[in-house]
Amino acid sequence: MAVTGRLELAAFDAPDISGLAEFYTALTGWQTVRDVGDWITIRASDGQEIAFQKAPDHVAPRWPGQELPQQFHLDLFIEDHEAAAKRAEELGATRLADGPHWITLADPAGHPFDLCRKDGVGPEMTLFAVTIDAPDAVGLARFYAALMGMEMTYEGPEGALIAGDGKSVMFQQVAEYTPPRWPDPAAPQQAHLDILVDDLDAGEARALELGATRLPGDEKTFRVFADPAGHPFCLTS
Repeated sequence: MAVTGRLELAAFDAPDISGLAEFYTALTGWQTVRDVGDWITIRASDGQEIAFQKAPDHVAPRWPGQELPQQFHLDLFIEDHEAAAKRAEELGATRLADGPHWITLADPAGHPFDLCRKDGVGPEMTLFAVTIDAPDAVGLARFYAALMGMEMTYEGPEGALIAGDGKSVMFQQVAEYTPPRWPDPAAPQQAHLDILVDDLDAGEARALELGATRLPGDEKTFRVFADPAGHPFCLTS
């Protein structure tokens, strides 16, 4: 049986992670569950988590172009997305675009996110998916599905969706995609996934077998890789 990891969370880079965590907890109704100075984790009532990683020299994305691309964004469900967008702006977000059933904003660190309308959600937002840009969305979805033991639940010309254990990751097809070149500050990552494995050596072998590339760093509890589209991710134990 192939070794698989378990999606823990997505972590977003920012120079002021305290401020960014305060923004998202105020907007979503989630709670801070870990704060160790250079890393803050917040959690929804359903157990899903996102984190913020201190990056003093963070260069914000400039959506929608590919000169400094977004790379990752959050898709959040809320019943009244218009009221939520106004609340987000009051908290420091910038409105970027309106769709038929969603509104795109940038958080105070510049990361785009979507507020998506869904009936019956309640006062607390829910995380529908972490969405990752890719030049081959279906191919990248298959890579992560195999690595994390998730199932492909949708694929189409605009992208693909994988799901498992109550979590979803979406992959968005992007023309003229520009990958990060971590740790090059001229082409920085904006976010990364943390994936839990029982054994780092076995997890590394599986990731490399599927097409990942090992990146610099030799830590006892995690290892850094690039996926086939160039996004860094960590295997953690």
